Amino acid sequence: MAYELVVIGTSWGGLHALRKVLSGLPAGFDLPVVVVQHRHRDSDHLLVSLLQDHTPLRVCEVEDKSELAPGDVYVAPAEYHVLVEPGHLSLSTEEPIRFSRPSIDVTFESAADAYGARTIGIVMTGANDDGARGLRRIADRGGAAIVQDPSTAESAVMPTAALRMVPEAKVAKVEEIGKLIARLQARQKAAKRPALASEPSRGKPAAGGDGAPPRETR
Repeated sequence: MAYELVVIGTSWGGLHALRKVLSGLPAGFDLPVVVVQHRHRDSDHLLVSLLQDHTPLRVCEVEDKSELAPGDVYVAPAEYHVLVEPGHLSLSTEEPIRFSRPSIDVTFESAADAYGARTIGIVMTGANDDGARGLRRIADRGGAAIVQDPSTAESAVMPTAALRMVPEAKVAKVEEIGKLIARLQARQKAAKRPALASEPSRGKPAAGGDGAPPRETR
């Protein structure tokens, strides 16, 4: 089953980490990427511009009912939860979860419910445990779980909590995560290609067209 969605959660120190990850994705990367970065309620659209400078992929802020397009990067707006549904994203103003809106867990859990094993979930630097439960849901549904190496995180609390909840997650340095995502996608694509049946090579038929060895001429 091929991956169809990437979800990334981060908080304190997330801008630097996100720049590193997005810069590691090739121009032809064709999975939609949903980013949940904890933001101040009064923050503007600057985050989109700061990320766009580091990737050839299109970066935009999520709007209600945004359709998921291959290779686009969707950034959660301040003060809204982002819910993943098949083919699109929805916004919610429900109460903050553990003081966070947008909540990483809300997005990850809805992604796991909508896309199951076709989801790649990534938890990076941050100062609380948001994202750990959501990453557990993704892993339980058969999706890929990746966690930034806590020793390379500006704040190790979030990746450490994710690893406690999902000890089987793949651990990678932040500068390796983008390339790891691209490899996972490429591997899945290769596995989907049907193997070509191998047939022994055949020479040209003899002059009679019956495939028999040529007769001696006198």
